[in-house]
Amino acid sequence: MDEFHFSQLINPEFYINLEIAGHSIGIYVVLFIVFAETGLFAGFFLPGDSLLFLAGIYSTALMQEIFPIESDFLNVALLSTLVALAGILGNSFGYWFGAKSGNYLYNVKDNFIYKKKYLYESKVFFERHGGRAIIFARFLPVVRTFAPIIAGIVRMDIKRFMLYNVISSFLWATTLIFAGHYLQVWLLESYNINLKDYIEYIVLFLVLATTLPIIIKLAKRKKTEVSTEEE
Repeated sequence: MDEFHFSQLINPEFYINLEIAGHSIGIYVVLFIVFAETGLFAGFFLPGDSLLFLAGIYSTALMQEIFPIESDFLNVALLSTLVALAGILGNSFGYWFGAKSGNYLYNVKDNFIYKKKYLYESKVFFERHGGRAIIFARFLPVVRTFAPIIAGIVRMDIKRFMLYNVISSFLWATTLIFAGHYLQVWLLESYNINLKDYIEYIVLFLVLATTLPIIIKLAKRKKTEVSTEEE
């Protein structure tokens, strides 16, 4: 067994190929990570988009662990469904946690870090754009961890939340898993290119593609706030 290093915790391939006592447990680890990253505070650092894309590439091996299927399409479809269900449960738990802790935050006095007005502003935002907020959050690292918690805190309508929770989870899972799987199949059959040989580059690209928009938006927001203060 290779020596473990903490840097492996942010490497999605480490989780997919994880074994215990000679038995592969990758599928169970993938499902737990999806649940944790979409509903637990501590899960924000875990790989999400890159994990699902790689799960698509390794879909056959992952599904062999629990329910081997000969049909390539059904194999990927079942994996996507399991991941989507894990995402739905994760978001539901995050909403429940936010709803339970919301009363405390409403009673906390304003201080240097916390401003109650932001809580009310968030409530208005979710009332206006709740559905889109939940869907977009699925594809954004860190944001997808806190979005359902905030939705619970501001008491977003539970029926509306669950509707977009289900839609966003299946959209997120199927898009990334099917993309990873069929891009691997197409490149391998057409150009004899195996994406498994370029995992590090794929992960780096996906991380940059999902985090750069957030960084740019935060930078623009900071610039706007500075300009407003100067005026």
